[in-house]
Amino acid sequence: MRLPVDLLGQSGLRLSFPGATVYVDPYLSNSVGEHEGPAFDRLVPIPVNPADVDDADVILITHDHLDHCDPQTLLAIARTSPNARFVGPRPVLDRLSDWGIADARLGLAAEGWTLLADDLHLRAVPAAHPEVTRDRDGNLACVGYLLRAAGRTLYISGDTGADPEVVRAVRDEGPIHAAILPVNERNHYRDRQGILGNMSVREAFAFAAEIGADQVVPVHWDMFAPDSVDPDEIRLLHDRLSPPFRLSLSPSHLSLGDTDVSIVIRTFNEARHLDDLLTAIDRQETHDLSVEVVVVDSGSTDGTLDIARRHDCRVVGIDQSEFSFGRSLNLGCARARGDILVAISGHCVPVAAHWLQRLCDPLISGTAHYAYGRQTGGPDSNFSECRLFAMTYPPESRLPQDGFFCNNANAAILRETWDHYRFDEEVPGLEDMELARRLVADGGKVAYVAEAGVHHYHYETWPQVRRRFEREAIALRKVMPQVRFGLWDMLRYAGVGTLRDWLADQAATGTATPRLAMLRYRWNQYLGAWRGGREHRKLSEAEKEKYFFPR
Repeated sequence: MRLPVDLLGQSGLRLSFPGATVYVDPYLSNSVGEHEGPAFDRLVPIPVNPADVDDADVILITHDHLDHCDPQTLLAIARTSPNARFVGPRPVLDRLSDWGIADARLGLAAEGWTLLADDLHLRAVPAAHPEVTRDRDGNLACVGYLLRAAGRTLYISGDTGADPEVVRAVRDEGPIHAAILPVNERNHYRDRQGILGNMSVREAFAFAAEIGADQVVPVHWDMFAPDSVDPDEIRLLHDRLSPPFRLSLSPSHLSLGDTDVSIVIRTFNEARHLDDLLTAIDRQETHDLSVEVVVVDSGSTDGTLDIARRHDCRVVGIDQSEFSFGRSLNLGCARARGDILVAISGHCVPVAAHWLQRLCDPLISGTAHYAYGRQTGGPDSNFSECRLFAMTYPPESRLPQDGFFCNNANAAILRETWDHYRFDEEVPGLEDMELARRLVADGGKVAYVAEAGVHHYHYETWPQVRRRFEREAIALRKVMPQVRFGLWDMLRYAGVGTLRDWLADQAATGTATPRLAMLRYRWNQYLGAWRGGREHRKLSEAEKEKYFFPR
């Protein structure tokens, strides 16, 4: 189940279930700053005016602190969503009643499953803020919530510490497919300022592992300066600790159970291999991956679109005048629904039934933010190109790798990573490496997955080969502006590359590629690289050998 979610700041949420729109602890004002002073002014903008919230069916409130139970917000929503019901613990209901919200609209947060809407059930669980507290009738003062739909369970902790009673209550209702947890730790210095914190990032991660959460969304870290947490710290600890769940800092959707994967295929007259590609996708063997295919087509006339529709793909068009590799991928990703976005060329075909699972595994496990798989030529591919593939895509995985090389002919990226960086729409190629360079510079990880292999087929004229390498060399100016590729480099690499291809061909007892075709491939490869990169500044010899020298 893929659940749309809007993070409203602090612990506020908007959850769009099929049968109901649920708000949780909405704080859509600056009440705390007005009450406590400028140190507690909002750090994030108000995402929506509460007077415009007219779609609320249920408002869940976890406790009566002002940043969770805000009269400015709740009274406005009560007016603009007149049929909305309010659910909370007894101290919250007393406040809402005092503020003038009709008792008929109020419901006590109960420690038993109740029906909210069609196939949407609610259960309150204890929250330790700072400890679990009950009144004389046994009613909780602070609660978290479990929401269950389509057999999938979402846990919203509210403000809580890692209390054994809380852990037991949640774990007993598992499995927990997603957990929304506070990470604004309680410590002496915050206590001294009157700030009642919750779990640290480490505590929240350990808590999530103990309740068996599949996915974790940290909250309560972005609203007030004295109570804030650096999101880079959250990411770093997740990378370093490698806990058994996925981290989502700014999700637009929650994946409850199956991980939603969108495969984005850029096409222009790809009928030759597209049916094989889509058939291979249909035959993939995965664990809890829900898959859709989005085809971004730039004007095919050869039956490509008929093939795509026959396989029930979603088809998105882009005008050739608007086309760039980055723009077409951004368009496809924006239209896709997945938590993981897979890019594959329309002339690539997976070599095995586990290709998709292997490609996505480093992202699901949190090992990397961006992954790419192995590429090999087909039986009719030019021998020189096959050797280039072998040099670039070795048989051993690197999880994660050093550096930012990657290739979108066979790659996967987390939606939240793509949403943060987006592909450059102006570069004529290497949009994958350009994004990965920024990602790695910010501490992100790229993984190479040799087990996620595809056959990559090129049927190009020699001018097309030359233009491909020229385009990539031009793009390399932005990705690696220190690169310089001179005339002597072109002649030397083309000559040595051809000679080594011939020797390798001889050792392989001959291939289907004529010797002249190997020469012409290497000549056009390096002629294109020279034309595209001849205005570069000087490249170090080590970098030049790494990126250009044939092996």
